[in-house]
Amino acid sequence: MGLRSPWTTLLIALGMLMCLVMPGASVKEHDFKKCDQSGFCKRNRAYADKATAESSRWQSPYNIQPASVSFKDGQLHAVIQKTTNAKGDTVNLPITVSFLKSGNARVTVDEERRQKQDIELRHDSKIRKERYNEADKWVLVGGLDLDKDARVSHQDETQTNVQYGKEGNLEAAIKYSPLEIDFRRDGASHIRFNDRGFLNMEHWRPKIDKEEGQEEKDGEDESTWWDETFGGNTDSKPRGPESIALDISFLGYEHVFGIPEHTGSLSLKQTRGGGDNHNEPYRMYNSDVFEYVLDSPMTLYGSIPFMQAHKKDSTVGVFWLNAAETWVDIVKSKAASNPLTLGKAEKTNTETHWISESGLLDVFVFLGPTPQDLTRTYGELTGYSAMPQEFAIGYHQCRWNYISDDDVKDVDRKMDKFKIPYDVIWLDIEYLDDRKYFTWDPHSFTDPTGMGKQLEDHSRQLVIIIDPHIKKLDGYPIYDQLSSQDLAVYDKEGKVYEGWCWPGSSNWIDCFNPKAIEWWKTLYKYDKFAGTAENTFIWNDMNEPSVFNGPETTMPKDNIHFGQWEHRDIHNINGLTFHNATFEALKTRKKGELRRPFVLTRSFYSGSQRLGAMWTGDNQATWEHLAASIPMVLNQGISGFPFAGADVGGFFGNPSKDLMARWYQAGAFYPFYRGHAHIDSRRREPYLLGEPYTGILTQALRLRYALLPSWYTAFFQANRDGSPIVRPMYWTHPSEEAGFAIDDQLFVGSTGILAKPIVEENKFSTDMWIPDDEVYYDYTTYNVVSTQKSKRVTIAAAIDQIPMLMRGGHVFARRDIPRRSALAMKYDDYTLVVSVSKDGVAAGELYTDDGDTFEHEKGQYIYRKFSLTEDSMSSVDAEGRNAKSVKAGAWLKAQNRVHVDKIIVVGATEAWNKKEVEIDSEGKTWAVQVDYHAAAKGQAAYAVVGRVGAKIGSDWSIKLA
Repeated sequence: MGLRSPWTTLLIALGMLMCLVMPGASVKEHDFKKCDQSGFCKRNRAYADKATAESSRWQSPYNIQPASVSFKDGQLHAVIQKTTNAKGDTVNLPITVSFLKSGNARVTVDEERRQKQDIELRHDSKIRKERYNEADKWVLVGGLDLDKDARVSHQDETQTNVQYGKEGNLEAAIKYSPLEIDFRRDGASHIRFNDRGFLNMEHWRPKIDKEEGQEEKDGEDESTWWDETFGGNTDSKPRGPESIALDISFLGYEHVFGIPEHTGSLSLKQTRGGGDNHNEPYRMYNSDVFEYVLDSPMTLYGSIPFMQAHKKDSTVGVFWLNAAETWVDIVKSKAASNPLTLGKAEKTNTETHWISESGLLDVFVFLGPTPQDLTRTYGELTGYSAMPQEFAIGYHQCRWNYISDDDVKDVDRKMDKFKIPYDVIWLDIEYLDDRKYFTWDPHSFTDPTGMGKQLEDHSRQLVIIIDPHIKKLDGYPIYDQLSSQDLAVYDKEGKVYEGWCWPGSSNWIDCFNPKAIEWWKTLYKYDKFAGTAENTFIWNDMNEPSVFNGPETTMPKDNIHFGQWEHRDIHNINGLTFHNATFEALKTRKKGELRRPFVLTRSFYSGSQRLGAMWTGDNQATWEHLAASIPMVLNQGISGFPFAGADVGGFFGNPSKDLMARWYQAGAFYPFYRGHAHIDSRRREPYLLGEPYTGILTQALRLRYALLPSWYTAFFQANRDGSPIVRPMYWTHPSEEAGFAIDDQLFVGSTGILAKPIVEENKFSTDMWIPDDEVYYDYTTYNVVSTQKSKRVTIAAAIDQIPMLMRGGHVFARRDIPRRSALAMKYDDYTLVVSVSKDGVAAGELYTDDGDTFEHEKGQYIYRKFSLTEDSMSSVDAEGRNAKSVKAGAWLKAQNRVHVDKIIVVGATEAWNKKEVEIDSEGKTWAVQVDYHAAAKGQAAYAVVGRVGAKIGSDWSIKLA
């Protein structure tokens, strides 16, 4: 970066500050690329247009050489030859198709010449010559064992068919010329690669200077092959053009989901215009998007290139493992008519086109057949959601910024005064001394230790923000260490990269460097980071990375990271690497201490779910943004990162009291529940709203806290098998076509609780879609909801009510004593709520552990299964463990004083119509009173059984007959 005068620097800083803090401004879409402004996207879209226009005579130039094909131990190896010109010149592209024990398949294509480093770099660059091939080291954690029982079922000079899968019912038909791969289940085609001929792997070629006007010789536009300018920034390209693209068709599938993070519907829209469709592809290029717009395919803060396609009773998907900028086009077409399907509805194909700037072509294929199969096997690959500390699923109180330690303590006291539960208070960047991380402002935060101690005394936590940009200031120890140990990102000239962010001139830690992670871990130790304690946790923001004066508000693509990889290669996993460094740091703050970290991230990629939570960034205090948050959170859940939420109340602006009420009610159903606000927004802590609104917000918060045992159980299920914590209708009811596109209501874990928050102004009822023939009860009144499968029922919802039903057939746990925080509830007894099915039965689960350490990995947990039949109710260990199979530690021993307090049976049969029932547990029996209420005026019969008195971790039973 060249030298600037002090006045120039000051003007730039003031301009940036005005842009960042001016309320009411909307995102400047022209600051972010459209496809035709991104050279490789434009080229590949044009390539696809040409193939489509010439479909009758188009011939894809990619062909497998039959003699190169070999198959052994679950892997097929071959060489694709790409014909590059009319003279018949070719380049070699090695392909590997791996068949995995999980039932997934993996297709990887590289470029032989780059692989052998047989290319020349421009600009005397020192970067790597290969295509980036290390994304899997950051993203994949398992599920890669080869299916050595896979076998070639057919092979000739034109194709090879491989049969695989646990049941041997999966097949990949690999056609040689032109290359096409057809993935089949039970003989039917579900996913097809390159059936439209869009495969394009831009091979290396030397730059030949041409006269002006000759850039499009041979029909190729070379204007963005070697350099590209956008927004005043020029991107040099030492390796030249190297994009990859592939068309992937989902045959017979009308709905596709996933590829967060974007605003819009859960069921993704088409991207080639017409009607309500988008005109742009969905873009994945992690960016700091200021006040993002709604219903848009433009990029946001994170990327998960995992797409699922669903139709009645079948789900399939693909995972595009590539960390570079990626665009995805989606179109839908009617399937070719089949004379055997006369009289049946014409099927729809969803045809997608994936385009990445660099790296390998590396795609995983999932053939289902259920949504649960996809989330489970995707989790095997990339990891399941981290088991959080229990406080983390409570309510978080935040704003930019609490101005002093006295301010924090005052908010904490007032939340107690008004009996409003919360678990965590947060500090944004104003707590820092001159925006220097690992410091405290000496004037406003004079006693951070005392502040943390008050929070600890009240069973609460503190979260502070730490970002990846380090203030460039000699004498600042963190900067001096970053510099002296050579741990920063470099620019294309081999100098430490300097850009602007909150501190002004900054350098960025390079967390691809193992030494940088080790250094980062030293900074969080309690004895080094003064003012922090056991109840201090971390928020990682701006880790896309956000660079105020960078192209598209991020880092130049030709910057250089550890290993000599260009930033263009690794951009979308940059945030994950920083998140990972902080996660590792929090595990090593004190010798002998091993506690679960809590780290919130804004930027993310596949695998980030292993490390903590995310939120949807800088939303606005509008009804439209409230409504958009629900499909965004649902999409995160089905995409493997369920610990998700949105800023409750909206980050920018001043919400009305009604909007606050409805947003807190909706937020009670976000897995991550945090109120947050911009520095220019009015203070809006719940107690400031006045009655009745303070009471309404408190009621929503208490609902969340009462249900914490069930939320924690849902997190456990996500940690075990990838299940979404909040679940959309297609995931829970994959046979009900009317529900596939519904994204404004949700089930909470496996509880059977169905909620549809109100997200419109002046609306006091809503129509809920009922997915099955089961009975449903109102959560609050126990009224039987008049339902019919695939019909909508109207639910009244005054400003203090949440439309919330209980599906028959479930048992879930609550803790009903109001407390100030989750930690304060640690040894409270449980209430079990039973919603009886039409058949008179119910089942459910409860999981609990110490909510803090990793002792649960050593068996220190309680996992119960509850069952109701016509003549009994029981609790047994869900895994068949007995008391002698695990040596109880301190927490498990303490659970002996935690009991089931009462059981509420909604839809109780006549078997419960008695004065008492007998409990049998641990060789003892005792009588417990029953308060039975007969059905009346639309209300279901219900029974309240209590005090039960059985230990929560013990087997017990009730006989009704």
